[in-house]
Amino acid sequence: MNLSNKVGAGFQEEADKYAAYLETAEGRLRLDLTIAGVEEFLPRLPPTKPLRALDLGGGTGAAAVNLARRGVEVTVLDSSLAMLNIAQRTALKAGIGDKVVLQHGDVAQAGKLFAEESFDIVLCHNVLEYVECPGAVISDSARLMRRDPPGLMSILVRNRAGELLKAAIRTGDLEAAEQALTANWGYESLYGSRVRLLTPDELLAMSKEAGLELIAERGVRVVVDYLPPQIDRQAEYERIFELERMLGRRTDFAAVARYTHHILRHAAGGKKERL
Repeated sequence: MNLSNKVGAGFQEEADKYAAYLETAEGRLRLDLTIAGVEEFLPRLPPTKPLRALDLGGGTGAAAVNLARRGVEVTVLDSSLAMLNIAQRTALKAGIGDKVVLQHGDVAQAGKLFAEESFDIVLCHNVLEYVECPGAVISDSARLMRRDPPGLMSILVRNRAGELLKAAIRTGDLEAAEQALTANWGYESLYGSRVRLLTPDELLAMSKEAGLELIAERGVRVVVDYLPPQIDRQAEYERIFELERMLGRRTDFAAVARYTHHILRHAAGGKKERL
């Protein structure tokens, strides 16, 4: 994920901070829940032909390593060299360096960097919040997905409703909660960066414009952010993961999750999964 245009030691510190966040229970849940969702719908290929994935704004390579461990060949595209350096070390430490390719570049240029229908899976996790034109990124990425067999696109974005609940429950900031009802922009807590807020309907409209159809929708992190401090999130991680996975499949709870996870494919294939 490219969160800043700064370079040098300052940017390295930001990359390290993001890597540390992914070790928290909240960071692990965001990653593990989305990868679990993707795994449910992985395209089927002959055993001799590995799946190929593109991780847009893949940052420290956490998602890439998770997929590579499942035998997927993953290309990580990110504009931060500091993030990519961490991704390289992570892949080598995991013993799957041969399955992870690192490419320095802007996600907005992905359509020019890769050939059409090059990938079976495209991950676009927490990227659309930071780009100038999220619809264009989705459209360009859709052209990189295979059509036969149909590829998958996995999109994860901050949910506007989740931002409202975070303001009301965690900080008791009623003014911020009221503003979040209609706000198009918010602020993420790790760096204090300005981020775009999207509703599931807005995301779905952009995906349809790109010729994609929704096959599954999930809510990610429904309750973990609001658990009382006496609950040890690391010690109870597996229990929390299973609870979150159940809640994220239900439309009533997914609607207020911190993140919206959409799994899509080209409109010619399949039907939407009912939650």
